[in-house]
Amino acid sequence: MTAPEIQELLDARLIDAEFKQFPKFERGKVRDSYDLPDGRRIMVATDRQSAFDQVLASVPYKGQVLNQTARFWFEKTADICANHVVDYPDPNVVVGKKLNMLPVEMVVRDYLTGATDTAIWTMYARGERVVYGQELPDGMVKNVKLPKTILTPTTKASGPGGHDEPITAEEIVKQGLLTQEQWDELARISLELFARGREISATNGLILVDTKYEFGVDEDGVITLADEVHTPDSSRFWQAASYEGRLAAGEEPESLDKEFLRLWVTARCDPYKDPIPEIPGETIVEFGRKYIKLFETVTGETFVAPALDKPVRERVEANLKKAFPEYF
Repeated sequence: MTAPEIQELLDARLIDAEFKQFPKFERGKVRDSYDLPDGRRIMVATDRQSAFDQVLASVPYKGQVLNQTARFWFEKTADICANHVVDYPDPNVVVGKKLNMLPVEMVVRDYLTGATDTAIWTMYARGERVVYGQELPDGMVKNVKLPKTILTPTTKASGPGGHDEPITAEEIVKQGLLTQEQWDELARISLELFARGREISATNGLILVDTKYEFGVDEDGVITLADEVHTPDSSRFWQAASYEGRLAAGEEPESLDKEFLRLWVTARCDPYKDPIPEIPGETIVEFGRKYIKLFETVTGETFVAPALDKPVRERVEANLKKAFPEYF
């Protein structure tokens, strides 16, 4: 898909997916969700783009890329951990099991990088050598591979303006957020999921740099992977072929994730203190191209954009009506 084609699609973005027919609407930074009385949860991936704990823009087809990338990874990791997926009634929609969500995000990292306040490079550059309970050696530079894969969990932010806070495994158990047994299980599963993601990404010329996982417990008490997995929103990917050369030159790696947007913003302001400038259309277009390229690179599939014979919102509503006629 060319840049002009994406530019033409800017008006077709799915920004809002609130449908009054469904109960218990909840708006997240990216997804609009509904909890049904039968224990199912409808999650619509919109084209909203968040970073720095706020929505910054919306990108054409981003929601579809997120949903279909997550589907690819859920299917590739089902042998490691149960997941919440029940059905996919639309390219932007997943129906999942409603879970009792665990109040910790499991972040897994292989590289010393990042631009946010909770990123390990931000902490390291301030002189910290123990981050999230993990000790790091002196003399490391930005974007270098860590001595080993590490877990850097955070508390889960509540609501669109919430902030994820760094926390150690010891604090998680001490505060009663998880039992020791739950932590041990989440740590094991998270590292196995990351290893699978790293392996598959490498075969397609990508480095899986870091990612986050969210888990819940189903009605049978089974720990279940929820939300998304190894998408451009939850993960950082770099092009493997150019990584070493760019690292040696002191240049940022070629990224295929929302780091592109983070770097654009941080070059122009402090996103936690200053108003964020308007993001130009060509920047949003380039970001959309990166999303689609990532989907195609990771999955080996060609991105197929649905026909725009009707607005995306109307298509989503029509497919939800087919899947849930009792609400219409």
